[in-house]
Amino acid sequence: MVPRDKSENNKKIVAAAKKEFMEQGFENASMRKIAADAGITVGALYRHFENKEEMFASLVEPTLCELRELYDIASQKEYERLRTMANEQAWLNAENKTRWIMSFIYKHFDVFKLLICRSQGTRYENFIHDMALMEEKLDAEYFDKLDEYDMSVREVSGLEFHMLVTANVSAMYEAVKHDFTEEQALHYADTLDEFFSAGWKKILGI
Repeated sequence: MVPRDKSENNKKIVAAAKKEFMEQGFENASMRKIAADAGITVGALYRHFENKEEMFASLVEPTLCELRELYDIASQKEYERLRTMANEQAWLNAENKTRWIMSFIYKHFDVFKLLICRSQGTRYENFIHDMALMEEKLDAEYFDKLDEYDMSVREVSGLEFHMLVTANVSAMYEAVKHDFTEEQALHYADTLDEFFSAGWKKILGI
């Protein structure tokens, strides 16, 4: 009998792990069950992944890396756009970031379901908070760029700014928690953008 290819086993493990994590969450997921569903022994399972968390990471990290890269690309595009626009025009013509992020989320819905609802006990359990911190950092850099182009905004206290950004980011991921369809989620993204854009403009004096 010809031995099964390691890559074939790996695909089976990943599929079994995803199913188990989705159904049980990280903390309650069973390595024995994953191994059984993949048709291998537990010992063989550990030859592919050092531990359960590394297995979870293999399911979510590639998508997270792609999302971070998209944020960086979007930021650079926005900085280029600012060079030729006045303050009000910059805000009026800004891309609806919430919509493209939501589109990306729904392209990888299962990954974000794992991150938001099934990651307790992993280094990803504070995913939404971590995304809010990244968003806060990018926004601070954006405001620095506005100053650079003589388009300054009203200063907001650090703690209030942190809480508002966190509220904005958290609200977006509620679509995943509530299992919105993609159509519902994209409509919700537009609603969020209208709601928070109006608030930010008021607070920042734009």
